Amino acid sequence: MVEPVPESINFPSEEERILRFWKEKDCFQECLKQSKNRPKYTFYDGPPFATGLPHYGHILAGTIKDIVTRFAHQSGFHVDRRFGWDCHGLPVEYEIDKTLGIKGPEDVAKMGIEEYNKQCRSIVMRYSREWESVTRMGRWIDFKHDYKTLYPWFMETVWWVFKQLYDKGLVYRGVKVMPFSTACNTPLSNFESHQNYKDVQDPSVIVNFPLLEDESVCLIAWTTTPWTLPSNLALCVNPEFLYVKVKVYIMMEARLGALFKSESEYTILDKFPGKTLKGKKYKPLFDYFSKCRESGAFSVVLDNYVREEEGTGVVHQAPYFGADDFRVCMEYNIIQRDSVPICPVDSSGRFTPDVTHFSGQYVKDADKNIIKWLKENGRLVNASSFKHSYPFCWRSDTPLIYKAVPSWFVRVEHMVEKLLENNDKCYWVPEFVREKRFGNWLRDARDWAISRNRYWGTPIPLWVSDDFEEVVCVGSMAELEELTGVKVTDLHRESIDSLTIPSRCGKGQLKRVSEVFDCWFESGSMPYAQVHYPFENRREFEDTFPADFIAEAECSICNILNHTLLYLINSPVVRAENLRFKEEGVRDVLKDVFLPWYNAYRFLVQNVQRLHKEEDIQFLYNENTARPSDNIMDKWIQSFTQSLIQFFKEEMDAYRLYTVVPKLVKFVDMLTNWYVRTNRRRLKGESGTEDCVWALETLFSVLFSMCRLMVSLMRTSEGKCLVAIYTCVHVCLLLMKTYYGEAYSLVSIISMTLTSDLNNPIPSLASIHLLALLA
Repeated sequence: MVEPVPESINFPSEEERILRFWKEKDCFQECLKQSKNRPKYTFYDGPPFATGLPHYGHILAGTIKDIVTRFAHQSGFHVDRRFGWDCHGLPVEYEIDKTLGIKGPEDVAKMGIEEYNKQCRSIVMRYSREWESVTRMGRWIDFKHDYKTLYPWFMETVWWVFKQLYDKGLVYRGVKVMPFSTACNTPLSNFESHQNYKDVQDPSVIVNFPLLEDESVCLIAWTTTPWTLPSNLALCVNPEFLYVKVKVYIMMEARLGALFKSESEYTILDKFPGKTLKGKKYKPLFDYFSKCRESGAFSVVLDNYVREEEGTGVVHQAPYFGADDFRVCMEYNIIQRDSVPICPVDSSGRFTPDVTHFSGQYVKDADKNIIKWLKENGRLVNASSFKHSYPFCWRSDTPLIYKAVPSWFVRVEHMVEKLLENNDKCYWVPEFVREKRFGNWLRDARDWAISRNRYWGTPIPLWVSDDFEEVVCVGSMAELEELTGVKVTDLHRESIDSLTIPSRCGKGQLKRVSEVFDCWFESGSMPYAQVHYPFENRREFEDTFPADFIAEAECSICNILNHTLLYLINSPVVRAENLRFKEEGVRDVLKDVFLPWYNAYRFLVQNVQRLHKEEDIQFLYNENTARPSDNIMDKWIQSFTQSLIQFFKEEMDAYRLYTVVPKLVKFVDMLTNWYVRTNRRRLKGESGTEDCVWALETLFSVLFSMCRLMVSLMRTSEGKCLVAIYTCVHVCLLLMKTYYGEAYSLVSIISMTLTSDLNNPIPSLASIHLLALLA
């Protein structure tokens, strides 16, 4: 007997009921077992930081990944879906530094790296239970066979990846001005430095630099970083622009407004192109680095990077605190690659004893004291404030500085054209990302600084002599054991920093460099490292490399989960646009899709019950034996359904998830407001029993097709929509008993259901049987 359908439905409780069933029967693993002999579909799921909590952004990314991989499974592929954890790097270390009050490398040295890393390891999986709540989204992902970047076998593959680059000559050590986090004591990549810009008020000062040939005449330079002035080694002007002498100052003509409010305040005494200033020597602000005068310091240099939009047209050069400054001073041989850096700021952002006036002061705090000194010594022309956008550390939320540090780099710039060529071969959704957003990023790609002056991470496997002339790159644990004669079971710093390798060139013992990898390098190695390639699973990896699918998406998890997911699928983010999450959008999905769909099924059940009660006819449906209806409305809605299925498959094959939901909403409207409404009398039997059965079969067929169609979009047990399960359950229970009896096991029916696809569906009753069991 078909059971009545309640007038209302509690979607969250129904979802939770299904989740409990999945867990009891281990449905996900069962499906993976049954599909293991199918062709493989590969996707790469980059690991989130284990110390962070899931939010709407993770829901969106997880939704996209889950939909695509479910559709691949439904289309006849085996899809491994393993969860990964990013366990190393600044996110973990910063938490420990805050907890233990660690201010810099000296504090870590006192504690010892072994204890420090022990503390880091202890909090790595702090939020693992919260992350497993992604299953509440209905996402099927394997937590049992996860990978963690702290596993020695994962780290070993990272070493192997690095050695491939090193052996190709793509790794070098250099000094480069880089974004630097003083709170985390480490340089950041350009990508990281662009993640957290803020509008700030910084001091703005104009400082005079008297010419040695006539100290009554001064070049005047503008800066918003007074703390870099103690490291000044040159002044730069644009050779092509016009400069003027007004009063006792020399500045760019186009920038007179930076110092004077009106033309009546000054008289131009002389005018000349910037190139005439080349080589003029000036009086430095401080004498900390006066010895640099021998290499051409404290003179005027030329470069076109000086602009006429801001400042005075004279830019002060602190080469170890600015990328352009570094480049220009290198060109003029004021500094050399092998010279001792003029960089009197330590890793915590404090002045070293070289800067005697401000030693020990944090650079940003020292600004006001430097300005005071300039004023007292007659070098300050003007002081004000300047509002501009400035980069902050994405982890500590403190201002970054730009600082020259020795780092290990991977060469990228020489292969930009090849990267762009390969990018053109990739299929992007949306397509404009390939040429615009990602393409532009590739065009501007710079050599990648992959080293971090930190502790909790995968150590860079380079052993070097004291003069860095002899370098040995180690690519595996076995190789390290062979070279050192020591058994190795872990690759973290506390386990290998003390190991040395005998020099082959008579340079004593080679020691490991102190740096660890940027955790993004570890994440980028994930395709190889998650399967411990090439040390294990070599054939399996090579047969499925590269990936078929990669998804990158630019809170508490809601109970109205499926509505949230449909809303996100249809959101601008899936089209690579910005999203402002609105919960009313989720309610619209509930109102426009789920409730009408549920009510259509409820109306079906009511009339199946009426048919049995009033005419003693037991409604049975089998799409293999059902007769085609002659009714024009039946033909219309069936045609509409097939068109939707075809559209759905084409769009899903093309990964255009965002086009599907609008069509679905329109279909639900056509079904409920047109087909059901205009055929109410037929469905109620008012036009005869045969016509009633045709109408019921048509409505059942359409609703069931929707269930199969929504497999990928909804969160279900690999082929079942949560709401669809509930919607079909009452008919399913009856049909299960009358058609199959008890002959089929759960596993066999799962097998039948999971071999179906949209183009060649299995007999409906097999799927219906499973729907009933799952419900």
